[in-house]
Amino acid sequence: MRRLAASARRIDAATPPERDRAVDALRAFAILGVVGGHWLVTALVPEGGVLRGDSPLRHMPWLAPVSWVFQTLAVFFLVGGHVAARSHASARQRGIGHGPWLAARLGRLFRPVAAVLVVWAAIGVGLVLSGTDTDTVRTLLKLALSPLWFLLVFAALTALTPLVARLNPLWPLAVVLHVDLVRFGFGGPAWLGWVNVAAGWLVPYTLGAAWARGELTRRSGWVLLIGGAAGAAGLILWGGYPASMVGVPGEAVSNLDPPTLAAVAFGLAQCGLALLLRESLRRWTRAPLAWAAVALVNLSAMTIFLWHQTALMAVTALGLLVGTPLPGLHTVPDGLGWAAARLAWLPVFAAALAFCWAAFRAHERGGTVEPGPRPRATPRAVEQYRRPGAATSNRDQHLHPAPAPSTRD
Repeated sequence: MRRLAASARRIDAATPPERDRAVDALRAFAILGVVGGHWLVTALVPEGGVLRGDSPLRHMPWLAPVSWVFQTLAVFFLVGGHVAARSHASARQRGIGHGPWLAARLGRLFRPVAAVLVVWAAIGVGLVLSGTDTDTVRTLLKLALSPLWFLLVFAALTALTPLVARLNPLWPLAVVLHVDLVRFGFGGPAWLGWVNVAAGWLVPYTLGAAWARGELTRRSGWVLLIGGAAGAAGLILWGGYPASMVGVPGEAVSNLDPPTLAAVAFGLAQCGLALLLRESLRRWTRAPLAWAAVALVNLSAMTIFLWHQTALMAVTALGLLVGTPLPGLHTVPDGLGWAAARLAWLPVFAAALAFCWAAFRAHERGGTVEPGPRPRATPRAVEQYRRPGAATSNRDQHLHPAPAPSTRD
């Protein structure tokens, strides 16, 4: 415990006072929200020798508020737009062109993806050769690789940062509104909804850029929170939109795949709440242990994001070796008993994710992890903040869904 406290104090002391710790805290809570949400609403049920996906939200729709807490993607794009806009402006001031700036950011973003693709390509081939049912293989691959869609959208918006950094968020919001009006009001084609994959997430991204320009005040936070919450509630109660902010198996419409106007309105409320919590988060992260925890999540964010579904599936698969369905793991998620049992499984999922983190964290850090003990080693987070240029951290602090909290670009 003393060593942990000492390491936390070293990380805290190495962090430049100018760094906006609230940004890192928002990123950490957003990544943990995604992980927690997936672990709570994703069920793999064996049925006739086939693993099929299921969700407690399908059997217990009154649990929809759970998705309101854990569907935190809008916060990713809010902070992503904020930091990308600052970083790009800082790079231009230092004479760094858009190409090198983008290559550096996307390199940090996609380097860990290669490990996931290689591992799951091998698993997929192995499952097919072993005669595993194709529906089971499809279910597992979809769960394992589904996080990649988010990275592709985030990468595209990052590449377009110079073009969208000064775009008024009302423009992409208007696109989402008109797309939904045509789809649901006039019976337009379903494929039109995929326009909202770009337009929907562009709304919080451009809000983040406006935050970087100093245009979002505390009053703006209240307007976004109240207006977004009222809009989402109205669309759910009277507009026919689903109450769940994530996809539910069997439902004709998903608020997330692709994003709907209800999901975007809910995202506006999340962005408003994030802006209102900035000062509270800054005060909270002044505590060395709290800041060390935030730094650790940020340093491992891509690994956590990419491997959390694999951890869930690994536990589920190993549980099948018992020979009988385990409550909360293999049983149909149709009651409170399942929900209570699933909560008990969360520490096991976390342990499996810790194993994945130990195995694949080197890919996120862009290097190798030397085997064997390293006495008196300097914590990674301390090294991040000791790098040259750390004093400018608040100016060009960067964000990905999962980058290390470095201050370099």
